[in-house]
Amino acid sequence: MWRAVGVPEPDGLVYEALARRRQAALNDLLGDVALSRAQLRSALGRLVDGGLASRLPGRPARYAATSPDQVATFLIAEQERELLRLRRHADELAKDIRRHEGPGQHPAELVEVIEGAANLRATLVRLQREARVQIRGMDRPPYLDNPASGNTEETQQLADRGLTYRVIYDRSALAIPGRMAEIWRGIQSGERARVASNVPMKMLLCDDRFALIPVLAAGQLTDAAYLVHPSSLLDAVGGLFEALWERAVAINRSVGGARNGPLGPTEGGSGPTAEEQPDRLTDRDIELLGLLAGGATDERIARTLGWSVRTVHRHVHRIMAMVGAETRFQAGMEAVRRGWV
Repeated sequence: MWRAVGVPEPDGLVYEALARRRQAALNDLLGDVALSRAQLRSALGRLVDGGLASRLPGRPARYAATSPDQVATFLIAEQERELLRLRRHADELAKDIRRHEGPGQHPAELVEVIEGAANLRATLVRLQREARVQIRGMDRPPYLDNPASGNTEETQQLADRGLTYRVIYDRSALAIPGRMAEIWRGIQSGERARVASNVPMKMLLCDDRFALIPVLAAGQLTDAAYLVHPSSLLDAVGGLFEALWERAVAINRSVGGARNGPLGPTEGGSGPTAEEQPDRLTDRDIELLGLLAGGATDERIARTLGWSVRTVHRHVHRIMAMVGAETRFQAGMEAVRRGWV
């Protein structure tokens, strides 16, 4: 297992033997591993140099193992940094080769296959950092990582560079617990978000220069993606996004939380409840509006928000009363008119 992060097999065996004992002298470990005294001494020296163990003061020499979870975290992070450096180096090498080859490009080079979860994450970060104008995305299940954790790189790019983010979410994504709250946080940071039914694929567009499209196999997400370079295929992907964007339902970032609702600011986080102030939207009302805008059924809304269907009906009727609507459709139209969605 340790070879995956650059630790050779003898050293990995010695480390595990030492970790199980917590502390040990060289003689204590001779019976645990099939190594000579000289081989064991060399392996312990490499473990100390690599930070996997420390030599304790005193004679005879005793060694203590660094906690395995700390070692794994450090070595994996270092491996990811090395992979990211390799990706950047390979990209620069490819660019240099293309410059020397001239303007022509072989069709096989227009679509690159990115493999491995670490490479995918590194490419996703790189495209966002290289974008000059905007990032466009289409988002739908399934996901490799927890979808409620959000895109930390987007948050940083919105804050540091003011990069434009436009994202179309499939309405099925809104029903995942915690997902709607994360979408609202992105909107409040500056993301422009819309909701549509049957978003055809997951995709990220870096300006008009690259598209990253995860590979689906038998309905399951794999740890591979297509990186599409400038071509007619990239133009088609961009055109698909814009066509879907025009038909999707917008979610307006002017809809704030309980501290700053669309009808005016409230006092602090412990202010009156929605029942005490029926003309203000709560955080849950905002999530409810987003789910309604995405076409979610009452049953799906109830599952997403942890309510009963009866509670969903009660909140919908309260919003209808707030805007003076007699039907849910009228309430939706009034929410659009007021800029809530």
